[in-house]
Amino acid sequence: MPATGTESASAQMQGAPEGKARLAVFDFDGTSIAGNSPVLLVSHLLRRKMLKKRVVFRILLWAAAYKLRLPQNEAAVRGLVFTAFEGKPAAEVDAFLAEFYDERIAPLFRPEADAAMRAHAEAGDTVVVISATFEPIILRAMERHPFDNQISTRMSVATDGTYTRAVEGLPVEGEEKLAAVRRFGDSRFGPGNWELAYAYGDHHSDRAVLSAAEHPRAVSPDRPLARTAREKGWEILDW
Repeated sequence: MPATGTESASAQMQGAPEGKARLAVFDFDGTSIAGNSPVLLVSHLLRRKMLKKRVVFRILLWAAAYKLRLPQNEAAVRGLVFTAFEGKPAAEVDAFLAEFYDERIAPLFRPEADAAMRAHAEAGDTVVVISATFEPIILRAMERHPFDNQISTRMSVATDGTYTRAVEGLPVEGEEKLAAVRRFGDSRFGPGNWELAYAYGDHHSDRAVLSAAEHPRAVSPDRPLARTAREKGWEILDW
């Protein structure tokens, strides 16, 4: 039976051992929030006529292939969404995305996620939210909820201070999530001075980061992740 609320999320939580930092990593879409922020952003942009029809068509084709679990170019679809912002001042776009968060995403933030983050922070764990969604959205969430670290998809800014359609580095998706967590841990604490103690995720693409955690927690998981969680004896939370 899946555990409900935060009873299991806070059970057996211990303070950080001396000399070694303990990371508690939370996925965002479908885990920390009850929804998908990029999908909601596309809907938000459509209502404001900020995306061209041909761009929307290509995004829909990508989404259909994603549902079928076909290999996809993660950077390309983010570039399509950012056609709405290409050439606009980064500060203006960041403010738009912060307002989008307040209007559409904030009501979806799960109280169980907020409580679990708070419990980890109080136990001395380093709470990190990791997401494939756009960085300004996560930065806004960080202002409202008990986490001080985030790893998310950053879009490139041109020399004139305007956004381009290019992803800076790689989108934080799938295997890249685990690679990004490792880079974060090594950079912040030094190699060998940290451990991935807890990881929370809802989607089968979160398997890599969950598998690497001492305490993996599948949150309201999709069918493939639920199957993996049962096979491996991972904790399943019903948020």
